[in-house]
Amino acid sequence: MEKYLENLKTEWLNEENSDFSGWDFSHIEPHRMRSEPLFWDYRAMAKSLLRPEQELLDMGTGGGELLESLGHPYERTSVTEGWDVNLELCRKRLAPKGVRVERWSDPPERLPFADESFDVVLNSHESYGIDEVRRVLKPGGIFLTEQVGGENSAPLRAFLLPERSANLAHSDADDAGFVFDLTHERESVEQAGFEVLAAAEQYPKSKFFDVGAIVWYCRVVVWEFPGFSVEKCFDKLAELQKRLERDGYVENREHRFLLMLRKL
Repeated sequence: MEKYLENLKTEWLNEENSDFSGWDFSHIEPHRMRSEPLFWDYRAMAKSLLRPEQELLDMGTGGGELLESLGHPYERTSVTEGWDVNLELCRKRLAPKGVRVERWSDPPERLPFADESFDVVLNSHESYGIDEVRRVLKPGGIFLTEQVGGENSAPLRAFLLPERSANLAHSDADDAGFVFDLTHERESVEQAGFEVLAAAEQYPKSKFFDVGAIVWYCRVVVWEFPGFSVEKCFDKLAELQKRLERDGYVENREHRFLLMLRKL
């Protein structure tokens, strides 16, 4: 048994130290991790909003994978990215095609664009300051965002890192007890001068089919699992291995919500 665990630990350490760039989860999805589908389609909604003559901003574009699938004219497209690895990827992949690429990390940092620059602002799983989004949108402009809510991965986080809070607060929230969910965010955006055109929230179940996939996931979404490492959490990972061998998977719970807004 000791040799068996040593071999698993070696595999898990390899997952922890593997390279990652862009925002491509094909390393684990769908063969090693699978989530219940959302009842909305963010990409389809984004595509339906766009007209060739419109100015588009994609906040936190990652490696530009989703953006490029939308087929919007590059010369009318701007993106922000805060992670240096992905920023360099965007500069190599998108900038030569005519996309304006800008570094931007988190609120309260000012977005590097003039007032009323964009017809549509997209944001998939990136932080934002709603006043800054409103500033860069033209009158009547649309903001579409899908967010990872504060209860995302709460069961897995509580098991692996019980000392950490089960709820993740919004990155620009001062109140440590703030819950980042649709109810709170809808109230904020309405107060900021937006009309809510669509709103949805879901807590889909997800399943991991090997513990190495859990390690890779925790290492990639490090803000959800601060302080995680194979060394620190090895005993917990070994317990998850037993659970997986018994049940065939390890279950987790996600948290997503969506808002489509019009600037008044």
